[in-house]
Amino acid sequence: MKNEINIGLLGFGVVGSGVAKILENHQEDLRHKLGVPVEIKKVLVKDQHKKRDTALSSDIFTTDLNEILEDPSIDLIVEVIGGTCEAKEAIESSLRAGKGVVTANKDVMAEYGPGLLQLADDNKCDLFYEASVGGGIPLIRTLEDGLASDRISALTGIVNGTTNFILTKMKHDKMSYEDALAEATELGFAEADPSADVDGIDAARKMVILASLAFSTEVLLEDVFVRGLKEIRDGDLELAEQFGYTVKLAGSAKKNSDGIEVAVEPVLFPNSHPLASVNNEFNAVYVYGDAVGETMFYGPGAGSLPTATSVTGDIVAACRNLLMGVNGKRPHAPQYERKVKSDETKLARYFHRIRVRDEIGVLTKLTAIYSSQGASLATVIQHSDKTETDADLIFITHQISRKQHLNIVAELNQTPEVIGLLSHYRVEGE
Repeated sequence: MKNEINIGLLGFGVVGSGVAKILENHQEDLRHKLGVPVEIKKVLVKDQHKKRDTALSSDIFTTDLNEILEDPSIDLIVEVIGGTCEAKEAIESSLRAGKGVVTANKDVMAEYGPGLLQLADDNKCDLFYEASVGGGIPLIRTLEDGLASDRISALTGIVNGTTNFILTKMKHDKMSYEDALAEATELGFAEADPSADVDGIDAARKMVILASLAFSTEVLLEDVFVRGLKEIRDGDLELAEQFGYTVKLAGSAKKNSDGIEVAVEPVLFPNSHPLASVNNEFNAVYVYGDAVGETMFYGPGAGSLPTATSVTGDIVAACRNLLMGVNGKRPHAPQYERKVKSDETKLARYFHRIRVRDEIGVLTKLTAIYSSQGASLATVIQHSDKTETDADLIFITHQISRKQHLNIVAELNQTPEVIGLLSHYRVEGE
């Protein structure tokens, strides 16, 4: 029986320092839960002599990963380096050295997760990654354990705090996209280069991880349909509000007998839907299970201590496995073969905002396009432009396939009376 657990911490940035702080401040609680102390033995950093605000001794910092991997007293590796290549190599080296790993790295797990999980199985090691999605929300543990006996049919949610903060400011404070992004950057919610967030890539990586777990199948980043905030046009948020909707950049994953579909894009939620009221940097994920029905998980999606809390939760789980001698004994192989839906079987309602010439017969001509594609319309409203020569037509369809939607878009763009399809959104949550 081990009388202590020693950790090798890779990285000491925002999350790494948060993990160290929690481990330092919660030693009594951890000892009570595990029966042994949990200590950080070594910390991998780029600059060993940099001045740091920490109670950790300066001699535990190192720039040499091998010094950590070759230390037999270190039981567990916590990877919070960030990035992709260096972190992936560090995780692989740790697993090959027979040391379990806790990581917060969504980029690595989204792109290389299946291979790393297989490597963990091969080396009888644990690989935990709760903090890779949802910050302080225990989503992955819920999908793996809490809902393990249920069959998940769909999940949808807000999994990127930066874009949710921007949309909240645009809606409630009437900010422009540029001003909202500038405030998000100033507050630390957005990176200097925010493209991964605002283009939907960050959320897509998280949806790959969640969908793979929820459906017990391999999901690739290339399977995710992605549209970012730049698809939102001036006036769209106000129009959505007039119709009783809120625009959110949301991830969705659905599964039925036709296969899976995963998407990240701006969508319209009815104002009565719980996700419509999730504001600022908060995340929330709505899960649909055959047995449990509908459940929602809500909390801070980023930040030093929320993310570090999830990392520490994984540390506790990994320590328990080590103490009981059951580490590396949970198989990670997917249950089902990868099967992705075709556009003919992806069904949704759609919101179309179309700028047209304000002429007699235009409405009839456009509705005929929808009819020819087998699409029925739930809502048809005209907004006249101030020039009185153009108008905006707002169409909301009943449920149609993505193939029908694409065909309609193509026909609209070829119609002389159509100045342009200004915007289009999926309508969720109804």
